[in-house]
Amino acid sequence: MRVLKHLFAPSAKRLFPEDVLQRIAALIAAGEARHTGEICFAVEPNLHPRAVLAGMTAHQRAREVFARLGVWDTRANNGVLLYLLLADHRIEIIADRGFDGRVSAEQWRGVCQMMEERLRAGEPEQAVAHAVAAMSELMATHFPRADGDIDHNELPDLPHLL
Repeated sequence: MRVLKHLFAPSAKRLFPEDVLQRIAALIAAGEARHTGEICFAVEPNLHPRAVLAGMTAHQRAREVFARLGVWDTRANNGVLLYLLLADHRIEIIADRGFDGRVSAEQWRGVCQMMEERLRAGEPEQAVAHAVAAMSELMATHFPRADGDIDHNELPDLPHLL
């Protein structure tokens, strides 16, 4: 059954057309103006059938994407991946080790639950907007931008359609 869901997954480009991606990028940039962390949003419609048959989970795939996109490669180890796997209706947040002991799994889960509610309501752009705002709030608490800090945008703000 899962293989069929992945074969007939919704289109990421349909849910997130170019104008929506640009607005999300602007929200990420605005959020990052408040903190020194880096937010990366990636959406993937489906996994390859071999990955599905091998039992790959959304969390495992998110960890792969985290590494592939270099989210772990920030100076302060404060990059965060917001990953959406459409076929499985799964949202994963993978935070770099700089967040260990600062932001709990329950706090990240709260961001995912908020996003899930908006997605169920058929509002994908608002779902991501709310998630980015909530993530930025957490990041600003632990990695605030001080006056005069130079913005070293270490990761692209434009979302990734995988």
